Amino acid sequence: MHPELLYQIAITQVPNIGYVHARTLVQHFGSASAVFTARRSLLEKMEGIGTVRANSIKSFNSFDEAAAEIAFIDKYKIQPLFFTDVNYPQRLLHCYDAPALLYYKGTANLNASKIVAIVGTRNNTDYGKQVTENIVEELSSLEVVVVSGLAFGIDGIAHKCALKNDLPTVGVVGHGLDQIYPYEHNGLAKDMLKHGGGLLTEFRSKTKPDKHNFPGRNRIVAGISDATILVETGIKGGSMITAEIANSYNRDVFAVPGKIKDTKSAGCNHLIKNNKAALLDDASEFLEIMGWQQKTTKRKPQKELFVELSEDEKTLVALLQQKEIMHIDEINLQSGMSMSAVAAAMLNMELMGVVRTLPGKMYKLG
Repeated sequence: MHPELLYQIAITQVPNIGYVHARTLVQHFGSASAVFTARRSLLEKMEGIGTVRANSIKSFNSFDEAAAEIAFIDKYKIQPLFFTDVNYPQRLLHCYDAPALLYYKGTANLNASKIVAIVGTRNNTDYGKQVTENIVEELSSLEVVVVSGLAFGIDGIAHKCALKNDLPTVGVVGHGLDQIYPYEHNGLAKDMLKHGGGLLTEFRSKTKPDKHNFPGRNRIVAGISDATILVETGIKGGSMITAEIANSYNRDVFAVPGKIKDTKSAGCNHLIKNNKAALLDDASEFLEIMGWQQKTTKRKPQKELFVELSEDEKTLVALLQQKEIMHIDEINLQSGMSMSAVAAAMLNMELMGVVRTLPGKMYKLG
């Protein structure tokens, strides 16, 4: 039995309660089950909830559908990831519209130290295919997780190239995990799962790949990644939405330039022209901008440095040892130290090589 999971699934299905409201309610009351048992008057008093949403919660009676979803999850070994779970993609937690609940099948680390999204047109040219292959091949020397949307074109090429180069790759889909869309990518999806990749969605089973689901899918692609690379895209479409969302999340966006008159590169050229994406013509430049170059000099082992650390620095190191990467906001919260003290300690440790700064204000031990 999964009593709390039942309520976690249910809260994502309550009418008038979106992912932002769901997360706010759970954070306020402490758990999903506590939200459903809370008094109506307490729900109504919460900012942004009011009478209508409180009534939706108290009158919700579709727990049987949540139970059916749990049966599906158990049968197909799908991992539910509620936003309070340690395995939930931590990068997403810093996105205002992050899903309260995700469904994941696979073994790729959704909190890996380096995650790159590669997206683009469904109707790629040979140029787009070659560029994508070159980029992924350059990334193969690093422990990078490649994320895309499992669509035709650049998405599918990115996934296939990742497999060819022994990189884990995750497909974020706009439907339930009881199906694969497009169905022609069934074999690709199986290969991704077989070789250390995964499939991720916020949609429960039997959710069809309707058009309105894909902008939501795109925000997960952008939010789960350190950077988004666009290879061939028109001036409109899903890839451009992903780029705009990545920019709104303060994530790095890169675009491969194309010919001036080429409509399939018009979106990339537009992003570069308007300073919404860095021009990407060489993968080594991408690695340099991201700070991901392989170091040729050996750092002094961390243990030898510990004797030089202050008490504040030792506290922060202990926190970073608990997780592979942490956002600065989470470090500030869990350390109990002032923001200025954390900033000073982190800067000093970065100079000593004890910690590393990652894109998106994320940190890890050096």
